[in-house]
Amino acid sequence: MTARAADRARYDRATAHLDAPLAIVDLDAFDANADDLARRAGGKPIRVASKSVRCRALLERVLAREGFQGIMSFTLAESLWLARSGFDDILLAYPSADQDAFAELAGDPKLAAAVTVMVDDPAHLQLIENSRRGGTEVVRVCLELDTSLKLLGGRLRIGARRSPLHSPEQVAEVARAVAERPGFKLVGIMAYEGHIAGVGDSVAGRPLRSRAVRLMQATAKKELAARRAEVVRAVRRVAPDLEFVNGGGTGSVQHTAAEGAVTEIGAGSGLYVPRLFDNYTSFSGRPAALFAMPVVRRPGVGVVTVLGGGYPASGAAGPDRLPVPYLPEGLKYDPQEGPGEVQTPLLGAPADDLLLGDKVWFRHAKAGELCERFDVLHLVEGDEVTATVPTYRGEGHTFL
Repeated sequence: MTARAADRARYDRATAHLDAPLAIVDLDAFDANADDLARRAGGKPIRVASKSVRCRALLERVLAREGFQGIMSFTLAESLWLARSGFDDILLAYPSADQDAFAELAGDPKLAAAVTVMVDDPAHLQLIENSRRGGTEVVRVCLELDTSLKLLGGRLRIGARRSPLHSPEQVAEVARAVAERPGFKLVGIMAYEGHIAGVGDSVAGRPLRSRAVRLMQATAKKELAARRAEVVRAVRRVAPDLEFVNGGGTGSVQHTAAEGAVTEIGAGSGLYVPRLFDNYTSFSGRPAALFAMPVVRRPGVGVVTVLGGGYPASGAAGPDRLPVPYLPEGLKYDPQEGPGEVQTPLLGAPADDLLLGDKVWFRHAKAGELCERFDVLHLVEGDEVTATVPTYRGEGHTFL
């Protein structure tokens, strides 16, 4: 029996009393992935990206482990909710225009102490100021650096379009705007190198593309390390008591941790290890989060149909954004249909061994987005479900 076949047998036994659709997290794999992230971080704390987890119980579990400290959130409303739930170190990784939430933040000393907001433009400061509604708490601020690699005099850009702050001078200028404005305190810098951390460099069947990605990433790592160090020096001249410099992502933990200017690493997807992390040479993890759909039809030889399954991930549309049939091994989509809104035909020899009601296990393309489809996660240890915990959705929250 292969390791994957053994996992399928465990998951089927553990959930035999549960009807699909359902989602699980294999805690043995989750914990092993956490250990691997901490090892690669080399002693620098990892701030957990909540968008990649979207389950309070699992955020609590990983933050209780050595090597993990703080949350990187994705909306201000989520940040305030987490702070009210007892989390006390929350970095909002994206700028917000939520005026009601800013009013809450500025009016509550506990929330203001726990949450740091992201800005990359003095206009963000004015928006926050206009939202205070009488709140007088000091707002903690982090600046985001654009990590993109610019070549050919800036005519070629590689990397996500995030912050407009690319040079040390640009970041220092906004740092001065924060320092000169009453009611704000600059405490951190963040730089997410998605073109390094979020792009696989070993794509099966595409050796030339994989080599090109590795060459790009090698160039980008060298350029960013030098520029990030310059940015930190420039900002510390304005704010010498800067508390943290955050960088990285699951795919670049060890590379970013090696930079002296970086004090903490941001990561989260590496806990679940979705299918997009199958194409990396820098690390390998164990798939921890899966969902199961029930077989509801047997249209013919070599074909079964499962209920639902059409859960595409965000990003540029393409086959790599689709969930992948994982267990039993050997199933694939019908190219004429793909994963459907309410049914999904699957092709392959293993289909003939599946009966009505049997579970087919899938891996989502991304990590936390799976939790937008399910109210609960069944936590599996060995061949037992040892707990069932709500996702954000299960607690009544869909922040985005």
